[in-house]
Amino acid sequence: MPESNGRHVATGTSINICFHGIGEPRRELEPGEERYWIHRDQFHAILDELASWPSVRISFDDGNLSDVRIGLPGLTARNLSAEFFVLAGRLGTAGSLDEDDVRELQGHGMTIGTHGMHHRSWCGMDEQTTYDELVAARDRLVEVIQQDITTAACPLGQYDRRALGELRRLGYTGVFTSDRRPARREAWLQPRFSVRRDDTPASLRAAVGASRGWPQRVRGELVGMAKRWR
Repeated sequence: MPESNGRHVATGTSINICFHGIGEPRRELEPGEERYWIHRDQFHAILDELASWPSVRISFDDGNLSDVRIGLPGLTARNLSAEFFVLAGRLGTAGSLDEDDVRELQGHGMTIGTHGMHHRSWCGMDEQTTYDELVAARDRLVEVIQQDITTAACPLGQYDRRALGELRRLGYTGVFTSDRRPARREAWLQPRFSVRRDDTPASLRAAVGASRGWPQRVRGELVGMAKRWR
């Protein structure tokens, strides 16, 4: 039987690991955001760990400048790839990626997805907000990379049934959350483990392993079901 940790996962599943900011922030952080900023050495240590996992998918949220200055060199040095979920509304602002940065990520074989326009919850969106977050933001990024964008990551890990329905209707082929459990490899909805400020390679490995226990799996499925149906 496969071991219950990041290195060994059940057939048909994968582990999605999400980074946010690395190093010193170059913009004012939102309330609670500091929890997801990690040190440069911490990032490299965790990336070394992930390089040994056979079924891991790496992603970056928010479109921080550290994605291209620290994240990209770390990935290419280890022959790893990742998906970068960019906030269209922050393009070119202080501490965030600009258009050339996004194209540089693309040029190194990285995938570009959308994280919406303004880093706000996708729960209870009205018609205009839905358009801005799910349509206009994607269109803006498509204009930058001149390539279709078919994946999205939910800001703040928040979504509801209406948001998921709109994402399906708009043709998104994969939607990434922050629900901290293993993912079925071909599933449309992809839960992820966000790396936090106090994480180490060992703690991240332990969190992934614990999530595969029966009580945690049941709890995770119930939480996801509640979000999908609210």
